[in-house]
Amino acid sequence: MEIPAINLKAIVFVHWLLTTWGCMYPWLPLSYAWGNFTILAVAVWAIAQRDSIDAVLMFLIGMSITILTDIIHFGIYYPSGGVVSSLFRFCAGMAILSLILKPASCFFVYQMYRERGGEYVSFGLPSVTPNRDSYQSIDQQNSGPAIPPYSQAGESKAGPQAY
Repeated sequence: MEIPAINLKAIVFVHWLLTTWGCMYPWLPLSYAWGNFTILAVAVWAIAQRDSIDAVLMFLIGMSITILTDIIHFGIYYPSGGVVSSLFRFCAGMAILSLILKPASCFFVYQMYRERGGEYVSFGLPSVTPNRDSYQSIDQQNSGPAIPPYSQAGESKAGPQAY
């Protein structure tokens, strides 16, 4: 099953629209808007430079960080009771919808990162896949000259000197 290709412009547009709608009512602090719109600016950089691996990786890391900061913002600033207006409900719903869509967006952005030549991000942990660059295939015969395992008597090569 192949993963469908989602356009980066569509991801940025959806999150921009949802973040803008989420900020229409002043229930969240300015750090919510600054954090999300800054990451969307990094996404515009990733759109402008189609071959940049760094721009897509920075957008991916930024989106991952905003998932955590959005959860913290909603947990702290969501009102605990009382009567709320319909505008607040709409804005809170759009901000929460943006948060719900962010993991899927991160998945698609990670696929774009891989398409642009990025490697699996391991964060310094040992890799699960073995490195097969040093293996030699046994299906192919070596057509080059064989290298003798020892030096022949007719050759004079300087050996290590004792001090």
